[in-house]
Amino acid sequence: MKTLFTCHYPADPNAGGSGVTWRLCQEYEKLGHQTEFYSVDHLPKQLSPLLRFILFPEFTAAKIANSSIDVVDTSTADAWIWGLILQKFRKSRPLLVARCHGLEHIEHLEYLEEAKRGNLKLEWKYWLYRGSIRLWEAATSMQQSDLVLLLNHRDRDYAINKLGIHPDRAHVVPNGIPETMLNLPFEPTPSENEPIRIAQVSSYIVRKGIQYGSPALNALLKRHSKLEVSLFGTEVAADQVYADFDPEVRDRLTVIPYYENHRLPELLKGHHIKVLPTISEGFGVALIEAMACGLAPVTTTAPGPMEIVRDRETGLIVPCRDRAAFEQAIEDLILDRTLLDRLRHNAYRSAQRYSWKQIAQDTLDLYDLAWEMRSTSSANAIPSYRRAHKVQRSS
Repeated sequence: MKTLFTCHYPADPNAGGSGVTWRLCQEYEKLGHQTEFYSVDHLPKQLSPLLRFILFPEFTAAKIANSSIDVVDTSTADAWIWGLILQKFRKSRPLLVARCHGLEHIEHLEYLEEAKRGNLKLEWKYWLYRGSIRLWEAATSMQQSDLVLLLNHRDRDYAINKLGIHPDRAHVVPNGIPETMLNLPFEPTPSENEPIRIAQVSSYIVRKGIQYGSPALNALLKRHSKLEVSLFGTEVAADQVYADFDPEVRDRLTVIPYYENHRLPELLKGHHIKVLPTISEGFGVALIEAMACGLAPVTTTAPGPMEIVRDRETGLIVPCRDRAAFEQAIEDLILDRTLLDRLRHNAYRSAQRYSWKQIAQDTLDLYDLAWEMRSTSSANAIPSYRRAHKVQRSS
């Protein structure tokens, strides 16, 4: 089987959506399949980054039309032109899969709430495209797909109830973590008089809840002289992060704007708590990666983290946008080393089940299901590799 993966961001294996796509490509190839990864990097360099982002669906449609492939696995909004118009002219067409890295419509609602609270200014450019046309493109892409893969159940419910996606075509599939992050050595929890180290692994943006998390971390650093905080993958200059913290605590603050994903276990050594004050999160793979490194998570009721963390079993969950509750949850772990130790062990064990190998196989099984649904009217609609696979399974 040959699968074309598309992603409307630069092809960076250390980034969110493109990193997930890249890892799936690797796992598919280990299972004997062919893959191709198509991103905005393949578009003409003379186009500005914004234009490449906006025009990516047009280039994706041309790429699909000129390729010999069995499955097109696209980020939402990438394939709306192909799905709505061009695939109707093909007698034999590839399976079309819409893969959501976090539903744009849910993110949009959270942005509206932040704007209402005065934490975010939505400029006219946002309303011209991201807050209007982009939402239509994403919905259309999913509506025209044979299979829709989402990261959490709130996104799935919204896609079914608000966007009209048939429940049989909408499935929740988690992200995974590299094999190199599984079964790592577990570091002991520090004693009462030893320092606690907190890690925040995320971009430093409003969607990640920095307007709530940074004031809480600043207050905790001021109260606890042995507390240390590290922020990894901020994607902004360190000075911009330091500016949100009082001068007297900055010597216990470490900021690393960018890191290569394979270095994360090394960076997280000696850390004990992972914080993610996010307001909108499709999944939260950094949570699992940190849990696999032995950190206890403190996060929010955003849809993604709710799929991963069980409150007071594998971490602590607080309401979104509740700075006081977020601060208190972290302090509970600082003051109660027994609770911290229990959550760290439970989180570590829970993270071991997020293997990319298993997730890749589960996704391929959903491809099978989608082919079966599409081919009920005619056996000739099944491509040769599917017919061979059906014979294998029945024998």
